[in-house]
Amino acid sequence: MDQLIVVIGLMLGTVLIVGLGDRFHAPWPVLLTLVAAGAAFIPGIPHVALEPELILPLFLPPLLWALARRTSWSMFRDRWKTIVVHSVGLVFVTTAAVAWSAWALVPGITLAAAIAVGAMCAPPDPVAVEAVAEPVGIPRRIVGVLQTEGLFNDAAALVAFQAAVAATIAREDLDFGFEVLHFFYTAGAAVAIGLIVGWLGTALVVRIVDIPGRSGLTLVIPFVVYLLAEEVHASGVIAVVVAAVQMSAADSEIEAEDRLASASFWHVAELLITGLAFGLVGLEFRYIVENAGSDLWTMVLHGVIIGLVLVAVRGAWMTATWLAVRRKSGDGSSAPRSAAEALVMTWCGMRGLVTLALALSLPVENFSWRSEAVVIAAVVLVMSMILPGFTLPWMVKKLGVAGVADAEDEEERALVERARIAALGVVTDAPSDLPPESVAHIKALYHRLEEESAPRIHTNEYAEHVEQLKHRRKALRELQRAALSAAQAEVLAARSEKGQDPQVVARVLERLDRLSTASNTQSFHH
Repeated sequence: MDQLIVVIGLMLGTVLIVGLGDRFHAPWPVLLTLVAAGAAFIPGIPHVALEPELILPLFLPPLLWALARRTSWSMFRDRWKTIVVHSVGLVFVTTAAVAWSAWALVPGITLAAAIAVGAMCAPPDPVAVEAVAEPVGIPRRIVGVLQTEGLFNDAAALVAFQAAVAATIAREDLDFGFEVLHFFYTAGAAVAIGLIVGWLGTALVVRIVDIPGRSGLTLVIPFVVYLLAEEVHASGVIAVVVAAVQMSAADSEIEAEDRLASASFWHVAELLITGLAFGLVGLEFRYIVENAGSDLWTMVLHGVIIGLVLVAVRGAWMTATWLAVRRKSGDGSSAPRSAAEALVMTWCGMRGLVTLALALSLPVENFSWRSEAVVIAAVVLVMSMILPGFTLPWMVKKLGVAGVADAEDEEERALVERARIAALGVVTDAPSDLPPESVAHIKALYHRLEEESAPRIHTNEYAEHVEQLKHRRKALRELQRAALSAAQAEVLAARSEKGQDPQVVARVLERLDRLSTASNTQSFHH
C-alpha cells in the first residue's frame, strides 16, 4: 500500500509540477526529478522497490511509442545519416571513450565491465530531449535530429551493454566480431517484427468500432511488440519505433474523431508515464547514496570526470558534423548548421531513464563494481540533464538559435495554404444551385484556418440560413465534408514527402480534425 501511495503521489506531483514549470519557464521533468530526490531523504518515505529488469519494459515502450508516433517514414529517409552517424557511430565512440576512462579511474575494473559502464552512459534519452529541449525555443529541425538520434541509439547501447555484462559475469573476453553480427541481427529482426505488428495493429484498429477501445489497443501494442522482440533477442527499442511509425502511416484510414481521441489519450498517458519515470529516478538518489558507503565522494569524482568526457566527446562529434554539413548545404533537415547549433546540440546530450535503469539492472552478486557504476550513472544524469535543463533557455537566447525557427513557421503556413487550396477547390466545383451565401460562408471558414485556435464553424447567421433552407442542408453538409476530406488528404499526403516535418503535418492535421469534429457535432445538433 505504501508503494501505491508513492506512485499516486508522483502522478499528482507531475500534474502540479507541469503547471509550475510552465509558469516559471522551467523544464518540468527536471523539477520533478529534483523534488523527488529531495523528498527521498525525508524520513518515512517508502522505497518503491521495482525490479531493475522491469524498469525498461515498463517505461520505455510507451514513451518511445509516444515519440515515434509523431515521426514518419519520410523523416527517417531524410535523416538516415543521422541514424548512422549519431545513433550508431556516436554511441560506439562514446562507449569506447567512457570505457577507457572508467578502466583508468576505477581500480581493478575489467575491460568488459568498463565497456558496460560506457554503454550505459552513451545514449542520450529521447524522452529527456523532448521534455527539456523543445519548450525552450530550439528549432524543430534541431529537435527532430536529436529525437531521431534518441529513438535508435538505445538499441546500439543495449547490445553493447548486454554483451559486456555477460562477458563480465562469465569472466570472458568480448568477441567483437560476433557482437557486430549480433547487432545487425537485432536490428534486422526488430524491423521485421515492428512492421508485422504495425500492420496487424492497423488492421485491428480500423475494425474496432469503440474509440476508447482503439486508444486502449494502442497502449497495449508497444508492450506486445517490445516483449516479442526481446523474446527472440532482437531490439525491443527498434521494434517499438518501427511499429509506431507503421501505424502512424495509416492515419488516413482513421476518422478525425479517432485521431483527436488518440492524440488526447497519448498526451495524458505520456505526461503521467514520463512523470512517474523521472519521479522514480529522483527517489533512487537516496538509496544510491546509502549503498555507496564511505567511498561516495571518490565515486562522485569519477562520475564528474566521466560526465566531462561525455561532453567533450559529444562536442567534438557535433563540431565534426557541423563542418561536414557546412560543405553539403543541400539537406534542409540537417543539423547542426552553425557553431552555435553545434554547441546547443552538445548541451542537449541528456541522459535519463535508460542510463539509470541500465545501471540499476547490473547484477548485485557477479558485478563487483555495481555501486560505483550506479553512482557514476546518477552523477552523469545530474550533469547532463539537470544542469542543461536550467541553462538551455539562457544558452538558446544568448546564441540566437531560436531565431532560426522563423523558417519552420513559414513551412507550417505553407502547408496550411495547401490544405486551404485543396478545400476551396472542392467548394468552387460545388453544384451551382447551392445558396451563394452558404458557399461564401464555407469559403470563409477555410480562410480562417490559419488562426491559432479552431474557429467556430456555424455563426448565428448560418443557423438562420439552415432554418430557412432545410431542404438544402444535406448538400451543404456533404460539400463541407468533401472539402474537409480534401484538405485532410492533402496534408496526409504531405507527410510522406521528402523534407516535410511530421510535427508540422500533425499540427495542421489536428486543426482540420477539430474542424471536422466541430462540423459533425453542430450538424448533428441542427
